[in-house]
Amino acid sequence: MAEMDVNEVLAHLPQRFPLLMIDRVTECEPGKRIVALKNVSVNEPYFPGHFPQRPIMPGVLILEAMAQAAAILVFRTVGEQPDKSTVYYYAGIDNARFRKPVVPGDQLKIEVTITGSKRSMWKFACAARVDGTVVAEAQILCTQRSFADQGA
Repeated sequence: MAEMDVNEVLAHLPQRFPLLMIDRVTECEPGKRIVALKNVSVNEPYFPGHFPQRPIMPGVLILEAMAQAAAILVFRTVGEQPDKSTVYYYAGIDNARFRKPVVPGDQLKIEVTITGSKRSMWKFACAARVDGTVVAEAQILCTQRSFADQGA
């Protein structure tokens, strides 16, 4: 169960500020599951607009954090790191539920478990918790593609 600091996270994800949603990985079992952390700061660039009177982390960004944790898990599972011609993105989101708002000062603990894979398609069960309480959950389907595969 390998921990990863932010430098190792950056080596496994193409996202950068302001869309990097993973600060640290606390557990990683390649081929099985990952647990990652996102520290939610009042300085996040989306809070002035969502919402000025009561900052709330957008649900779509919680889903993005789940996908980023899933991407790290896939790259660790296959023993690769992304290169400049590789993209990893959503192919589907099912049963997304948002149970509680996530606000500045919260720490999201994101747990992602592989539930299936076929070629470059991966299916995951995901949950995000704050202080042990589930704040969001979803099943996501992601795929990895090379720009060369897309004719670009």
